[in-house]
Amino acid sequence: MNPQVKAVEYAVRGPIVLKAGEIEMQLRQGIKKPFTEVIKANIGDAHAMGQRPITFLRQVVALCTYPDLLDSPSFPEDAKNRARRILQGCGGNSLGSYSASQGVNCIREDVAAYIERRDGGVPADPDNIYLTTGASDGIAAILKLLVSGGGKTRTGVMIPIPQYPLYSAAISELDAIQVNYYLDEENCWALDVNELGRSLNEAKAYCNPKVLCIINPGNPTGQVQSRQCIEDVIHFAWEEKLFLLADEVYQDNVYSEGCQFHSFKKILYEMGPEYYNNVELVSFHSTSKGYMGECGYRGGYMEVINLHPEIKGQLVKLLSVRLCPPVSGQAAMDIVVNPPVPEEESYVQFIKEKESVLNNLAKKAKLTEDLFNQVPGIHCNPLQGAMYAFPRIFIPSKAIEAAKGNKMAPDMFYCMKLLEETGICVVPGSGFGQREGSYHFRMTILPPVEKLKILLEKVKDFHIKFLEEYA
Repeated sequence: MNPQVKAVEYAVRGPIVLKAGEIEMQLRQGIKKPFTEVIKANIGDAHAMGQRPITFLRQVVALCTYPDLLDSPSFPEDAKNRARRILQGCGGNSLGSYSASQGVNCIREDVAAYIERRDGGVPADPDNIYLTTGASDGIAAILKLLVSGGGKTRTGVMIPIPQYPLYSAAISELDAIQVNYYLDEENCWALDVNELGRSLNEAKAYCNPKVLCIINPGNPTGQVQSRQCIEDVIHFAWEEKLFLLADEVYQDNVYSEGCQFHSFKKILYEMGPEYYNNVELVSFHSTSKGYMGECGYRGGYMEVINLHPEIKGQLVKLLSVRLCPPVSGQAAMDIVVNPPVPEEESYVQFIKEKESVLNNLAKKAKLTEDLFNQVPGIHCNPLQGAMYAFPRIFIPSKAIEAAKGNKMAPDMFYCMKLLEETGICVVPGSGFGQREGSYHFRMTILPPVEKLKILLEKVKDFHIKFLEEYA
């Protein structure tokens, strides 16, 4: 078997989730537990957690899927117009036909127009837009394109620690070299360019660091990068000739006052032609997060800047092997970038639903941070954005010894006990990476407010009991 496949680990669907599935099965069989349900707070799956879909998005996708509904008076005219436009871009006017490998043309045009609006007029070229199967597919494709060499010339990929395990998994699969740089937990998980320098210089001894990955807003850490920080990172990438990957799938999820999302593309452009014409940048977005939460559609896009024309040809070739991303996902992505505008009939309802989701998430972010910080032995940084908490937990030395006896990382031991005693499924920090000697877990803030309160209270009670048991 391919040893690179065996090396792949993906914590958010790892052993803890398999165990949660076993416990669910036992509950269904009537086996008594100290709880009645498993709360899966391990993954950012909005609709599975009870979030309602955005009506307009579902209307357009329904119309595209079953065009006979275009005659129905139950659907608003603006939704029908979107659907007709998308269908005209599809072979045979059907969502069931393959699209071009780069995606449906008119949807790529809508993505480019969205980026221009978002970035205050910075030009975007539809030819630089590639529709993808969620953001994950685009990230994996770009890494596949960039990894080369052997031994000390093997490509090094710089990733933040803590990271989203897609990155470490893709790096393992490609047999590339993972180069860790640490986010500063004491400073609200900020990214420090001096730390990038340290990481890069150490890595040069054993690989060729070529790629720098940034997740903003952060997953699992929830920080939102300042404009100054992004400028510093771009300058660093320009100086060191690094290829920048900007994972911006949480760009709509910003909650803290004084925080604002700045796209890498916009800042790059504003730094002037020396940067804008030279730094290679790919940025990613998705239908899965934001206020939409449409994970199952697997819709996404990437915008690729300053790729050499020959390399661009190779990228298109690579993408054409998988034929095309799901066309229904492309349609969903179109609604994200081309929502109702003020003069359209669906606008009022759309804005109401969008703001309701985002205001709710902001409330849950604050609630989570406040409640965790009341628990002795738990510290949680402000959740400025995204949809997760990544609290630091104190694990006593007796518990660390017990974990060793069970051949587990201490935070895996903690999370397993939490699952078995409360039915709450969270992911140990070791699955995302953390500084030696520190322990965390990641949980999503997506459950409805009442359920989230119960979850947080249960974690609090468990943690206090855990500290007493292993004191």
